Amino acid sequence: MGAHREDLRRAAGQVRLRLVSAGAAQGLVDEIARELDIAVGGTFGAVGAMLERLDAGEPADIVILTRAQIDKLAAQSRVVARSVADLGHVATAVGVRITDPAPDVSTEAGLRAALLAADAIHFPDPGRATAGIHFAKVIDRLGIRAEIEKRLRTHPNGATAMRALADAGGRPIGCTQATEILATPGVRLAGPLPRGYELETLYTAAVHAHAADRKAASAFVQQLTGAQARQRRTAAGFR
Repeated sequence: MGAHREDLRRAAGQVRLRLVSAGAAQGLVDEIARELDIAVGGTFGAVGAMLERLDAGEPADIVILTRAQIDKLAAQSRVVARSVADLGHVATAVGVRITDPAPDVSTEAGLRAALLAADAIHFPDPGRATAGIHFAKVIDRLGIRAEIEKRLRTHPNGATAMRALADAGGRPIGCTQATEILATPGVRLAGPLPRGYELETLYTAAVHAHAADRKAASAFVQQLTGAQARQRRTAAGFR
């Protein structure tokens, strides 16, 4: 892994890596990029929206999406198959403001009670975001949509949902990927969704087939997914 790090250090100040990535990975990407002093930019957001950007031709050096999506892109030769590497699983979870007591959401009854008690429920796009799609189904399975419909607050992605939660007044709550909760100042993790309602998503990185600098992009993927970053991935919410 030292060789990969050296490749990146040589690229520092010369290459700006562009990512099209699920928002779940943004906190980890930013942390590793700061550590290595590498310029990393691009677009982070709901996975459905990121696929739309790729389909529209948005340039990228690295793509981070769900494993299933990356496998499809590899089969289409749109990412470099040999570069594909997993970051880890991320739980869909509940978050609250850092100043609020964390409700017990470890059971179906606890989750239902926490949602019914909230006066605003923030979560990402229920049409294009992995966590948003799942959470919308959870609401329906709990049988409480009619009661909380007017309190639902949807956002383009998990990061914007959690920033809105941090700034909210009253008794708010939120749901998105655990990594996005942990990466947002002002909110904290209450816990993953309870058994029977849980969702763990495997996120995977790959070098784009048309990366401007494949060597630097591959080195950064190795830094994100390799053994040397395991503790950082765990702290960021990857399992």
